[in-house]
Amino acid sequence: MPDRKIRVLIAKPGLDGHDRGAKVVARALRDAGMEVIYSGLKQTPDQIVETAIQEDVDVIGLSILSGAHMSLFKRVMEKLKAEDAMDIMVIGGGIIPDEDRKVLMDLGVKRLYGPGTPTGQLVDEIAELAAERQE
Repeated sequence: MPDRKIRVLIAKPGLDGHDRGAKVVARALRDAGMEVIYSGLKQTPDQIVETAIQEDVDVIGLSILSGAHMSLFKRVMEKLKAEDAMDIMVIGGGIIPDEDRKVLMDLGVKRLYGPGTPTGQLVDEIAELAAERQE
């Protein structure tokens, strides 16, 4: 683990009102010693990026179950670029069809997780991403 605590923003963009998975992930990351900010429901991409910058997070975790992942991820990545904050790593979770995964990764999303991903895997991979950012 890096010298300072890893900071992660867990965000629920768009109109998706289902946040149980996001809360489970947030708890697992906190239990692993990370600082976690949970944005709450119905956040816009602009709000998410502004919060990420203000909170100096290493990683943004987007949880999307609404089917709007293509537009929401794209808008978050565009806003990060506009704010010169592409050093903040973006990961995502939810129901994301295989054919959309490559497109999202090409936008700069670092990891995508589906239902049932072990929380230990999330913890390990977020730690790796944060270490890359902090180098």
